[in-house]
Amino acid sequence: MTTQELPFPGLAGVPTKDEPQNRKEYTADQEVRWCPGCGDYAILAAVQGFLPDLGLRRENIVFVSGIGCSSRFPYYLDTYGMHSIHGRAPAIATGIATAREDLSVWVVTGDGDALSIGGNHLIHAMRRNVNMTILLFNNRIYGLTKGQYSPTSESGKITKSTPVGSVDHPFNPVSLALGAEASFVARTIDSDRKHLTAVLSAAAAHRGTSLVEIYQNCPIFNDGAFDAVKDGESKADAIIPLEHGQPIRFGAPVEGAENALGSKGIVRAASGGVEVVDVTPDNEADVLVHDAHNPDPTVAFSLSRLTDAGVLHQAPIGIFRSVERPTYDDGARQQIATATAGQDDPSAALQGLINGKDTWTVL
Repeated sequence: MTTQELPFPGLAGVPTKDEPQNRKEYTADQEVRWCPGCGDYAILAAVQGFLPDLGLRRENIVFVSGIGCSSRFPYYLDTYGMHSIHGRAPAIATGIATAREDLSVWVVTGDGDALSIGGNHLIHAMRRNVNMTILLFNNRIYGLTKGQYSPTSESGKITKSTPVGSVDHPFNPVSLALGAEASFVARTIDSDRKHLTAVLSAAAAHRGTSLVEIYQNCPIFNDGAFDAVKDGESKADAIIPLEHGQPIRFGAPVEGAENALGSKGIVRAASGGVEVVDVTPDNEADVLVHDAHNPDPTVAFSLSRLTDAGVLHQAPIGIFRSVERPTYDDGARQQIATATAGQDDPSAALQGLINGKDTWTVL
């Protein structure tokens, strides 16, 4: 048995297996119970296919979920897992990650679970930079409770709980994560297996909190919510691909151009944010080159605001931010190690405090 090293520094200290693994080893014997056509199937298949690449011992991987359709995920993986309570998965995962450095900790949650009752736990996990990977399935609806509007549903959304249209303004999960100063923030799509797997790999490699928003179609209660980024005729204009070190270009390729770069690009706006322009020889040099490793999240946040708040027509897809900073769990363990250094029996120090000279009178 060895412990993980590069190319997955985020998993340093987690025991690995020398023998190759396959998807079947990570497939549980439980019947998968999602609606036919649910995007969760594609995500499950991608994760089951990706986990063997990590080379970890299955008993050192744990998936924690909350409540919702996505939260059935731990049942379908042959790893350790916990189906916890509504919105509290990040809090439980924080305890696991802090107590057990030898575990690879994953959270599976949905837009309702994570961003309503779980919002407080989510933002503090990201702020603390706990070493875990959070997969946020965003279908912009409450699916398990049969079709109420969620924190990411667009304004005006007609659902069973908003029969004349939602008056709420929706969350942008990527903007929220960047505002909480998460050290790794990405967005991908359930049906794009190649891109989804690449983002999962980068998230696993990162040490700290990785937040991956996954656009996930709910065919029963919100079918077609992401058609713009999936349809072959519209996705060239809808997807703004983010690749570190590459100009942010999208749209149909420029006619007659030697390269395959899109006809549209992202440039800085006079307001201080960013905006979409038609690329010409005069402004081509102004097109932003994506820097996911910039310690200042300002540009990444501006890019996240290009996501439509209403019915989705356009969205940046890829890794918005990937920076290094100290993790909460590493810091907590280091404090404990420092406090107990040189002590034959650390528990005796605690008992000494309990039996110490300081006393209190409670009236």
